Amino acid sequence: MSQPRKIIIDTDPGQDDALAILLALASPELDVVGITAVAGNVPLALTQKNARIVCELAGRPEVKVFAGASRPLVRPLVTAEHVHGKTGLDGPVLPDPVMPLQDMNAVDFIVETVMNEPEGAVTLCPIGPLTNIALALVREPRIGGRIREIVLMGGGYFEQGNVTPSAEFNIYVDPHAAATVFSAGIPIVMMPLDVTHKALTTRARVETFRAMGTRVGTAAAELLDFFERFDEEKYGSDGGPLHDPCVIAWLLKPELFSGRHCNVEIETASELTLGSTVVDWWGVTERPKNALVMRDIDADGFFALLTERLARL
Repeated sequence: MSQPRKIIIDTDPGQDDALAILLALASPELDVVGITAVAGNVPLALTQKNARIVCELAGRPEVKVFAGASRPLVRPLVTAEHVHGKTGLDGPVLPDPVMPLQDMNAVDFIVETVMNEPEGAVTLCPIGPLTNIALALVREPRIGGRIREIVLMGGGYFEQGNVTPSAEFNIYVDPHAAATVFSAGIPIVMMPLDVTHKALTTRARVETFRAMGTRVGTAAAELLDFFERFDEEKYGSDGGPLHDPCVIAWLLKPELFSGRHCNVEIETASELTLGSTVVDWWGVTERPKNALVMRDIDADGFFALLTERLARL
């Protein structure tokens, strides 16, 4: 087997973030060199704590967790306790972490890691607002040419938005950071709501996690029991969309997804469409293609992968 792919997961856990982290830690093809926390679903004090809770749940207390930006670049912080609960990981009862938070700031860690590893060695996996990534690019622009690619969850085109009519939460929370990242010239793979709304945690799929009879399987089922209630009510669906693990699944099995290279611009000026990801799906502008935008997913294959990997923990 080839060398595992080095990734940094930038996250604001969140139940779906938790499953993404668990999937990565269960997969030998990936080397999680660090987890960087950002304010998003809940404030930074909780996201850095939740990231460590998830590492310990996976039995991986040696993974380094760093705290980064406590607020967006320009705008006040918007959070999503109404979706994720007051802790961000409502559902199961999980103990407070024993493993330490690293002293270094997440932004410094991203810069240092990308500069110290060989060019093209590090993949960034942002599954929350893009504040930490944008700050790293501003602090050390040279990392742009050294990052292998950025695989992110965010945005929407055909599905539009989930926090406003036109904006997806991660991009909406820090649209200025997103604009910085999308204009940096780094290869981007984008998992928008168009894909994640097809990855539904149906009752049968959640029960498969519960049936594992393991601590991780039970916790995953309880996280999803809580998480999906909001979306089932909102969308009238069986199950909620499992957004963030799509990023990790793409690294493991890209054949589960399909999409196309497009130009993506981020709206930062309009109050009405702030944080909208303007995807030139039909190629009607001359703007350069800056992202591989996914549209479809083999949902059964995705959940088979997730189930098989979580069962290893």
